[in-house]
Amino acid sequence: MRKLLLIAVALSALSFGAAEARSISDPVGDFLPTFVGAKTPDLDVTGFTVDYSAATSSFTLSATLAGAINPAEGDVYVIGADTGTGTLHPFAALGEPDVLFNQVIAVAQTGVTTIAGKPNLAATISGDMFSVVVPLADLPSTGFTPEFYGFNLWPQNAAKSISDFAPQNALLAAAPEPGVWAMMMVGFAMVGFAMRRAKGGLKAVVA
Repeated sequence: MRKLLLIAVALSALSFGAAEARSISDPVGDFLPTFVGAKTPDLDVTGFTVDYSAATSSFTLSATLAGAINPAEGDVYVIGADTGTGTLHPFAALGEPDVLFNQVIAVAQTGVTTIAGKPNLAATISGDMFSVVVPLADLPSTGFTPEFYGFNLWPQNAAKSISDFAPQNALLAAAPEPGVWAMMMVGFAMVGFAMRRAKGGLKAVVA
């Protein structure tokens, strides 16, 4: 029984660790060569996180910048979402052809957030971070389950010049990566095997 408890604790830790796959780090100072404008720290993404809650049917999208967000600059943090039919990929000329999306979420530095042109959300901004909760109803599926929606963040200045992409030339999904799922499945199989052995041993003792 003690071994089973230890395995269960390990699996619990593994399942919590799977959330790490939902976050990415982005290098400091990696402005695009094509970016035109002042290279202010709040246009430089250093981290991006996507989390989906089935309990509330909502996404929490969060980002960290290299410096404090300055509302006076009028810049925007654009988040492209692929809900299943991401066919828009306009960034090949910027070296990012795999940034696919069919929905756009625009987070102004004032916190006003728009989806499909409707300013119906408010982001929380604190220092060098912003976070916005997006109801699933505002991003209806076009093929994917919510856990596998893809997201990419790109800040752009008032002149609409894009400074950075996070992740680079890819999408970040709310679900753990396939390798993490495989590890979890192996862990569950181990628990099942251990439980069967423990049950067999118990029967032998009783007999």
